[in-house]
Amino acid sequence: MGDPRNPKRVEERWNTERLRVGEAEVLALAPWVTVSGGWAWHFMAPPHEGDELKRFHDHKDVDLFVEPARFPELIPVLTARGYHRVWTRFDATSTHFFRYARHDEAGKVILDVFVRHVPSVEARGVRVVEPSTLLSFYGDLHGTDARVSVLAARALLARGESPLGRAELVTRPR
Repeated sequence: MGDPRNPKRVEERWNTERLRVGEAEVLALAPWVTVSGGWAWHFMAPPHEGDELKRFHDHKDVDLFVEPARFPELIPVLTARGYHRVWTRFDATSTHFFRYARHDEAGKVILDVFVRHVPSVEARGVRVVEPSTLLSFYGDLHGTDARVSVLAARALLARGESPLGRAELVTRPR
């Protein structure tokens, strides 16, 4: 569940090690989940490393959807990977949202897990939420829609073009 962005930090670069750890976790969990939020845009964009600005897409946490029938399969996988359940303010009102976290020498990883079916597409070997559906989540499930990837995807879809594999998702607007 998205937090408001800090406009003073949008020109900062994401920590490369944090990105590496997050990407490794997404790839390890890929057989069970559909990736959403900033990590979905990350995989929809062409491969990019290094100078990844915070304005491109959000990597604070990993947003995942899991089919209700597969959720019981996912829990032991998360436990085996060192995750534990974290209680949030949303626990009192939702039976379909769960937060898991892991803190170790590799750093902190937070998983926001939504238990429900979503339409998906494949992007660089990972199942991600279908782009127009993903855009509909901003303002509700995900934080700001002012990121470069979100704005670019809106413009591409408005022209009838797929955002998959498009450099605009990780390029400064002109």
